[in-house]
Amino acid sequence: MNRKRSAYVLPALLLLSLSLASTASTELTRAEAQSGDSAREFTVYIDSLKSQDQKLVLTADEIGWYEGPAADAIFAERDPESAAELGGTPDGYYIVNDSDTLSSYPVSPDAQVVMQIYDRTGKLEDLDINWNEEISLAKFTGEFAKKDIIDLSQSPYHVTVKDGQIVLIVQQYTP
Repeated sequence: MNRKRSAYVLPALLLLSLSLASTASTELTRAEAQSGDSAREFTVYIDSLKSQDQKLVLTADEIGWYEGPAADAIFAERDPESAAELGGTPDGYYIVNDSDTLSSYPVSPDAQVVMQIYDRTGKLEDLDINWNEEISLAKFTGEFAKKDIIDLSQSPYHVTVKDGQIVLIVQQYTP
């Protein structure tokens, strides 16, 4: 009698767990779709920052940014001779930019900007790293336009887009 009961209990438990799992994932998907809080984070080279129709628009080239073991793996895949010679990426990161397609994104007026290095004084000798320094979006736009001491378009940036607008720009320092 115990054998018959277990023959029915196991499939019943399996069906119950599958139905709970599918219900949970359906509920999670529905909650995300309704909340509108979905954010997308990716890495870019910024091509330009321009005002259009009284809104700031960031035009950028999306890139692949890899660090640590993931960087070493992609480096070995793409350049096996150099990877074998060096034993991994030279600086612990690897950038993949297979496309020069530019995309434009509106920037939220309240976007947060976090910098690592930029021209603070107008003197080359004062150029120094100040990790994770928050600056205003207006200051960033002004600094991005300058090219004499440091060209900020040469740095990668991690950006976050939420509700169709960039809400966070973080400069990635590259040695």
